[in-house]
Amino acid sequence: MTMNLPNKLTMFRVILIPFFVFFLLAPFFPGYGNYVAVAVFIVASLTDLLDGYIARRCHMVTNFGKFMDPLADKLLVCSALICLVELKKLAAWIVIIIIAREFIISGFRLIAAEQQIVIAASYWGKFKTTFQMLMIIVLILDVDRPFFGILGTALTYIALILTVISLCDYIYHNKDVLKEQK
Repeated sequence: MTMNLPNKLTMFRVILIPFFVFFLLAPFFPGYGNYVAVAVFIVASLTDLLDGYIARRCHMVTNFGKFMDPLADKLLVCSALICLVELKKLAAWIVIIIIAREFIISGFRLIAAEQQIVIAASYWGKFKTTFQMLMIIVLILDVDRPFFGILGTALTYIALILTVISLCDYIYHNKDVLKEQK
């Protein structure tokens, strides 16, 4: 299989994840590691926008991309969320809800794939991912200003609400995938 540019960008996002985690959690860069981690996270997040834009505009949408792009997003976001729990910047229950949603959607996609159906990301899922990424950036920066604390809290709850809405949307629009085939 030849990898087109959007799929290469998706794989690049996956490759950036260990670097992001290293700079965020490694004790070697006190006071600076979070800024490098945010830079890596932003670059990885921008590849998500870019790969989708190129794939749609240049008619390079592939089943691999439909599968791998949301998976790369999940890996990036879940890695960041788990790190934020480790850093005591995010409550574990919030991360559990977000990751549970990802497992449920992955299960739907697996069942759909067995039926030769590819479930692409919905707009609710894209909004959810955008707000999760913004929340992660604000929480990692942890700027000591009241506005950033309020912004981080607001983004956390918006991302959580969008997580639940997008789950309900996926279930509603793809419920036929769960019907037994005859």
